[in-house]
Amino acid sequence: LSGIKTCRVHAENGQAVSVTVDMGDAILTPGEIPVALPGERVVGQNVEGAGGIYEITCVSMGNPHCVVFVDEPDTLELPLLGPLLEHEAVFPNRTNVEFAKVVRRDHIRMRVWERGAGETLACGTGACATLVAAVLTGRADRKATLELTGGRLEVEWSPEDNHVYQTGPAAFVFDGVWPD
Repeated sequence: LSGIKTCRVHAENGQAVSVTVDMGDAILTPGEIPVALPGERVVGQNVEGAGGIYEITCVSMGNPHCVVFVDEPDTLELPLLGPLLEHEAVFPNRTNVEFAKVVRRDHIRMRVWERGAGETLACGTGACATLVAAVLTGRADRKATLELTGGRLEVEWSPEDNHVYQTGPAAFVFDGVWPD
């Protein structure tokens, strides 16, 4: 639903070692994310819900994301907070939720709650949305390493074309035979 993605394979000795994906533009207009909050963008906006007040930044990378910057994502009760924020009334289609800590301007640690799935080890669109949110709130540079539970991604929000580019490792996972 988010369109065709252009990929660039990086190879060494004839083997793919990483892939860069052009994830397209970050969508920041509330009605297009969608998020039912006022303003031209939802950046660092306080919302009450999920048993507290959360400063959220909302971004769509073809699917909705709510990014919350926290002191320590690893100690959060994600199974409790994730679904509460996912189902907040301001998100008419529910939302993915990223809890992130900016370690340095070029390094962000995060955990992901994917709508309808629960906590996941990684989320490419979530990593892209998190970098965009960190830039919009003045926390990070336009290029950073995003550290997720399942590994690291290099993400860049290009000022030239406004696209978000994500680079991650390419690794052989398995092979098999499909029955005739």
